[in-house]
Amino acid sequence: MAIAPSQEQLAKLRIEVASWAYGNSGTRFRVFGTPGTPRDPFEKIADAAQVHAATGLAPTVAIHIPWDRVDDYDALRRHAEDLGVAVGTVNSNTFQEEDYKFGSLTHPDARVRRKAVDHHLECIDIMRATGVRDLKIWLADGTNYPGQDSIRARQDRLAEGLAAIYAALDADQRLLLEYKFFEPAFYHTDVPDWGTSFAHTVALGEQAKVVLDTGHHAPGTNIEFIVAQLLRLGKLGAFDLNSRFYADDDLIVGLADPFQLFRIMHELVAGGGYGDPDVQLVLDQCHNIEAKIPGQIRSVLNVQEAVAKVLSIDTEALAAAQRDCDVLLANDILMDAYSTDVRPMLAELRAARGLPEDPMRHFLASGYLERIADERVGGAQASWGA
Repeated sequence: MAIAPSQEQLAKLRIEVASWAYGNSGTRFRVFGTPGTPRDPFEKIADAAQVHAATGLAPTVAIHIPWDRVDDYDALRRHAEDLGVAVGTVNSNTFQEEDYKFGSLTHPDARVRRKAVDHHLECIDIMRATGVRDLKIWLADGTNYPGQDSIRARQDRLAEGLAAIYAALDADQRLLLEYKFFEPAFYHTDVPDWGTSFAHTVALGEQAKVVLDTGHHAPGTNIEFIVAQLLRLGKLGAFDLNSRFYADDDLIVGLADPFQLFRIMHELVAGGGYGDPDVQLVLDQCHNIEAKIPGQIRSVLNVQEAVAKVLSIDTEALAAAQRDCDVLLANDILMDAYSTDVRPMLAELRAARGLPEDPMRHFLASGYLERIADERVGGAQASWGA
């Protein structure tokens, strides 16, 4: 039988949302516009603050440089704080300039590699200005054809570039290295899997951790095993949470395979990562056809429901069944928790915390979407990549 988790356990959940989720998005064929789309980073943070106000789950907003570059980062920090949130992880970008066509930190040309390092040093300065701890690095670096470049030499260049960036960190800052199975490089990617990211972060030191994006794996990969292993090794720094049907789809988390999200959260809780500020939960999603703010609300609620189900597992009974090698009983205990309807319990939790019992209904009734559609007229709407 499933058990009822305490409000104290449930209240530990924190999820970071990403600024780019509030801009226009789409596919490689078209980016679709929406009335009221933010035109600058300040408006992105204003939209993100609505998610936190409705759910109480999303107190920080990740930013992307140069997409979110501003003249005054202290003003951006104060703007976020005035709205009840804070600037979160700073994400670098070395994949949208002509110089990076053949790589950034792994490029054969030392000038391009130096440019990529300098960009990350700028990001570290922005972290200092905004009081942010984490620098997240995802690299599009790789090759499309056998023989295009030396795989070994690119790993050496990568290690050298990461070391230069790591050396610039303050004592309270971290470097988070993300991996991705493929795209845009199709023959080989320079950081394609958790093992490569792990190897580089181990070489760098204690302030370097691995980022796990749930959409960045080959089909059939047991992601929860990777979660368990990285937690066991003390190297899991952050998640990028989203859903995938085929590849890196960046869809709303928990929609394509809600049971997978449950299994991942189970390993997070079992491994001591839940509620640990050193293991960040971040939404990395692009809302292509749905409204952005409601899409983010739905996403954080999906994660909350998955966590609540995991906290409903009778862990003592599960451990006993596992010791007894009682395969079906162990599975039944897990499935009982997964089948539990936790929504009434979470509504009670929100009410006790002074939050709307139904965050989505509350937000849609607030008139915020209609107001920004009327007010945000003129200027250039933000989109993926801008």
